[in-house]
Amino acid sequence: MLSIPRLALLTLLAAPALAASGPNDPDTKAWWKTTTALSTDAMRGRDTGSPEHRRAAEQVAAAFAKAGLQPAGDSGSFLQKVPVHEVAVTKDGTSLAVVRSDGGTTALRFLHEISVRPTTALPRNIDAPIVFRGYCGADAVGTDVAGKVVLCFAGRRKGMPNGDVRLAAVAAGGAVALIGIDDIGFTVEPPGWPVAYARALSLPDAEAPRFPALAVLRLNAEALPQLLGGSGQSAATLLAAAVAAAPLPGFDTANRLRASFNITERDLVSENVIARLPGTDPALARQALVVSAHLDGYGIGEPVDGDSIYNGAFDDAAYVATLIQLARNRGGKGFARPVYFAAFTGEEKGLLGATWFVAHPPVPITDIAANINLDAIRPLFPLKILTVIGHGSSSLTDKITAVAGTMGITIRPDLEPERGMANRTDASVFLKAGVPAVSFMFGYDPGSAEEAKFRLWYRTRYHRPQDDVTQPIDFGAAGDFNRFFYALAAAVADGAARPVLTGELAK
Repeated sequence: MLSIPRLALLTLLAAPALAASGPNDPDTKAWWKTTTALSTDAMRGRDTGSPEHRRAAEQVAAAFAKAGLQPAGDSGSFLQKVPVHEVAVTKDGTSLAVVRSDGGTTALRFLHEISVRPTTALPRNIDAPIVFRGYCGADAVGTDVAGKVVLCFAGRRKGMPNGDVRLAAVAAGGAVALIGIDDIGFTVEPPGWPVAYARALSLPDAEAPRFPALAVLRLNAEALPQLLGGSGQSAATLLAAAVAAAPLPGFDTANRLRASFNITERDLVSENVIARLPGTDPALARQALVVSAHLDGYGIGEPVDGDSIYNGAFDDAAYVATLIQLARNRGGKGFARPVYFAAFTGEEKGLLGATWFVAHPPVPITDIAANINLDAIRPLFPLKILTVIGHGSSSLTDKITAVAGTMGITIRPDLEPERGMANRTDASVFLKAGVPAVSFMFGYDPGSAEEAKFRLWYRTRYHRPQDDVTQPIDFGAAGDFNRFFYALAAAVADGAARPVLTGELAK
């Protein structure tokens, strides 16, 4: 566990007072009121395709309409329908156990000690021997894993085989399953248990899994001793070596994994909310700006400290509220360029709403000049440093630096790229389509009290029910970020030059 200095700990203990005091300025008060309405328990976490998500989408659409925006969804409405297919492995009817050589069994708690990636090709039953192959690089797996369950340390740090490498190596060996052990040394984004559920959504034209016959499971590191029992290997020793990125042995165990999965499938429709603020300069009519955030949360899942509603207040109701507040502030008055306001669905299930929007845009994708995306900004401490996801990928970086400079904010690239944020926000969908795009996080200096707050939030609230409106928040910082966003949107929408890609993306 991350050590928190005494000063940082005292700051953390004092933080709830910031939330209790409430916002002071009218703009931030209105923003927080909308945030609260979208993330109340009655919204049940706004899961993609749920009735509560639809209700939230209708509320956002009504707010956009009241603010003077025009509908830009399907058939003259504010809503863009997104068809999705769901595959779920339900807790009821699913069981996993380690079967020892003496015939004894040890049950594994589904969603607490082990989980599985749902796919249409997931076998309903597995009964196969367990082998350990270290980090599961191609040279470590070997060819003697056919028909077996391969146990790997799922390293997420630089120099360790990534998930694609592990999957390819294990599939090439003919294994029936891959179990990845949590990287407990990855303190940038520590693993959290329980997981909410085992449920996956995909778009109709989604690519098939690369290795459809391979079951992919995730193991809580605390459950590793149960899989290694009788092997003569120490789970604690292996984990310590893995955290130190030291070499790991490969060995066979005398145990088997016996699993039965209860798999359900259904088709759903969820909604993006799309609105348009017309531009005022005819010469820039084909250079639209898209400002976006995601409306969906995690919905209802495994309880954490007695709470099963994954409210998603910071992630990302608060920044749908920021879009609404920008629209209210404009009161129907356009910028030079047209601006599309997009509250996307399905971000938490794989950037589905943004992907659908880019494939079915309200104008040709070549008429979209830029995207400014807001996702889980986390206003936990004063806004002095802003991490820009997509820093240096386009001329938007210059605009951001200029606007931030007027507010005394330092701009930085992501200093922890191993977290993979470049591919985990809706902005990445626009970048892949050739549209300049950025997203943001509050930044901090290493070893600071601000870093301690950020790490604590990740351990205790990220994708958990505790991301609700009772959590600590620095309302002054939240207001500062919103004002930064308003100014940046204006700078891009009114700027003389169209944003362009730079560096490798410009080729």
